[in-house]
Amino acid sequence: MMDNKLKPLNEKMNKIEDGMNHGFNKVSIILENEIRPDIKLLAENYLPAAKRYEKALLETENMKADIELLKKVVTEHSEKLQKIS
Repeated sequence: MMDNKLKPLNEKMNKIEDGMNHGFNKVSIILENEIRPDIKLLAENYLPAAKRYEKALLETENMKADIELLKKVVTEHSEKLQKIS
């Protein structure tokens, strides 16, 4: 008698479990086929881009230092030329 009462509940739970398993399988397939390749592509491109950025930053800092030096030299030369003339 107890089995007869539990049978519909058991069937309902089995359907829910099957639906959940189907959903999990869909998520797993999406992760495998779409998300992982995209993450891999991002990771492959991150390091080269970061290195290019670091190199460009260093070059920019060097150019700023060179420009500051040029400004000082031009100012000094301008002052010397002013004194001469």
